[in-house]
Amino acid sequence: MKKSLNIVSIVVLAGFLVLIRAFEHTLFYDPLLSFFEVDYKSMPLPQMDTFALQTGVALRFLLNTIISLAIIWQVFKDKEIIKFSLLLYSLLFVLFFMIFSFIIFTSEESSGHFVLFYVRRFLIQPLFLLLLVPAFYFQKYKTQ
Repeated sequence: MKKSLNIVSIVVLAGFLVLIRAFEHTLFYDPLLSFFEVDYKSMPLPQMDTFALQTGVALRFLLNTIISLAIIWQVFKDKEIIKFSLLLYSLLFVLFFMIFSFIIFTSEESSGHFVLFYVRRFLIQPLFLLLLVPAFYFQKYKTQ
């Protein structure tokens, strides 16, 4: 019973991640969503409110992080893993957000969009969760 409740909670939390993605256009200000759907390599960045964009990206990262940490907790039930994950998420956020901001403020007409696309993707998608769960699983169960 406890294991099935655990699985249901993981599925519900993953559903929240899907909902964030499904409603990204209405929940967050991000003119880059539509920009990267077209042939962006030869176009200049669209006009945008950089503060609102940065706020939206940071909020989305925060929501994804909270849900991701809850999933990691449901999988491992280990406070040390959560502490390490929180530290890692914090450090990666600072690093990627600084790179993201630097690119936004210094991007020329059509350069740096490829890097911007991937840096932004790490900030707005729960990719760290997909990296951390297998890594922690390997670490926890391989060493036993």
